[in-house]
Amino acid sequence: MRRGFTLIELIMVIVILGILAAIALPKYVDLSNQAKVSASKGGLGAIRSAVAIKYANRVANNSGTDFTNLATTDFMGSTYPTNEFNTYTGITFTSAVPAGTAPTHASNGWWYITGTGGFANAGRCGAYSDSTEDVSTW
Repeated sequence: MRRGFTLIELIMVIVILGILAAIALPKYVDLSNQAKVSASKGGLGAIRSAVAIKYANRVANNSGTDFTNLATTDFMGSTYPTNEFNTYTGITFTSAVPAGTAPTHASNGWWYITGTGGFANAGRCGAYSDSTEDVSTW
């Protein structure tokens, strides 16, 4: 009596594994994108917190409310958060909201609108995207 698997049994196992892979792979890709979104929203939250703290410090010290920079020392670990969409950490200080989902910036992952000039959007911050995610509503 021979031992082993028949060709039909082996083909059935391969087909079942293929079906399982076809179901699992799209779910994994979606989870990966959701993780990027969540990590980037967390980084944006850290920047917004740093802005709020710096603003409160400036008001408490009668230094005015406008500021045009955030130092890395304003963040825990003395580094800017990483934007998971483009892996950059820098912050662009600008006077206007970048258009749409803004393409990946040359060296920065985030943007912040300074209050100079009394712009209606002063104090807003956001993330640059790789155009796979609409970050304009964050």
